[in-house]
Amino acid sequence: MRRCFMKIKTKQIDFATLEDLKKPKHKKPLKPLWILGALIRLISVPELLAVKFSAEKYRMEKAQAPCLILMNHSCFLDMKIAFRLFFPKRLSIVCTTDAYIGKSPLMRLLGCIPTNKFVTDVTLISDIIHALKKNKSNVLMYPEAGYSFDGCATALPPRLGILVKKLGVPVVTVITKGAFLRDPLYNCLQKRKVKVSAVVKCILTPEEIKEKSAKEITEVLNNEFTFDEFARQQKEKIEINDNFRADGLERILYRCPNCQSENSLKGQGTKIICSSCKKEYELDVFGSLKATYGETEFNHIPDWYNWERECVKKEIENGEYKLETDVKIGVICNNKCLYMIGDGHLTHTAEGFSLVSDDKKLHYTQSPTSAYSINADYYWYELGDIICIGNRERLYYCFPKDKISVTKARLAAEEIYKIKKQKD
Repeated sequence: MRRCFMKIKTKQIDFATLEDLKKPKHKKPLKPLWILGALIRLISVPELLAVKFSAEKYRMEKAQAPCLILMNHSCFLDMKIAFRLFFPKRLSIVCTTDAYIGKSPLMRLLGCIPTNKFVTDVTLISDIIHALKKNKSNVLMYPEAGYSFDGCATALPPRLGILVKKLGVPVVTVITKGAFLRDPLYNCLQKRKVKVSAVVKCILTPEEIKEKSAKEITEVLNNEFTFDEFARQQKEKIEINDNFRADGLERILYRCPNCQSENSLKGQGTKIICSSCKKEYELDVFGSLKATYGETEFNHIPDWYNWERECVKKEIENGEYKLETDVKIGVICNNKCLYMIGDGHLTHTAEGFSLVSDDKKLHYTQSPTSAYSINADYYWYELGDIICIGNRERLYYCFPKDKISVTKARLAAEEIYKIKKQKD
């Protein structure tokens, strides 16, 4: 879940006060309150009618509750779709801890299970088991953890197959079509006129799970989480005529393929333009890019995005990668506030992250192999783009002051992790 009610409570404090704050005691998830599920289902009706939502279901007769539901993550509409599909059955949602800020009692009554993105959380598995076995509730996870930047599937947790094997309950996947196109993360919360549907499938029964190894289960999951929304838009000729469709596109397309400059592109209206070489590209109504003059290096946005990944990978392999920026620092260590503790400096290299506050009281480092990805987000709770690092005790939300790409930081973190793991 993300941007619940689209705002988050913030408070300005100093580092000494932060040190005195205690982490809340862990509590097992409650059984979801049926009436709250009914309310969300009711509230969801207008938007789901607006997108003409429909669903295809396969093998669902084999999905006897409680189930583990794995859903791709495109936008905030995902949660509404889940309640539309599974209500009146109870649903416990694995959500990020920031969703609990200022709303802890409500989130607990909903049966939500909080966790930190891309942080090893030993209590999460026991909480999921408690929700499934004790509360007799379905558990919904967004296994990609982060929202898709380019409309394609993102990497799943390496140990997801082991979790499925341990739980031994039916596994249901929900793959949405159109949710990303309606509200892509880069587009500044502007919703487009697009139909949305979902494919709901029971992909594994308890008997099938017993027969397969964790590695085989992981392969099944990876096959299900394979999609490309821009390619589907082009193939099915889905028209998006909104004149803001390229707004914010520079968030994912941060490197110019013509002049190789970074952070010089600007997406606005229906075009993305490089201020360095003046090259411009038009995003047509079917989601394809075309240069207004000269060569069109990439007409498919995911191809441009993957090229950027390869560029980052080469920088890392050549020992050239380094990201540095001054940042504003926010900290989450309990369910009350995002605590703003002042300014600092964030550095990212092949050796990991380093965050140092201007007063030198905070000095946090993070190993490059601590997680397979990082939490990078655009316009997070309408505060700004963020790079989030941290551990079970604290999450550090870094708001860059300089013109840098949080997308590049995420790509780099993922590629550094792969390289380090391969060497190991």
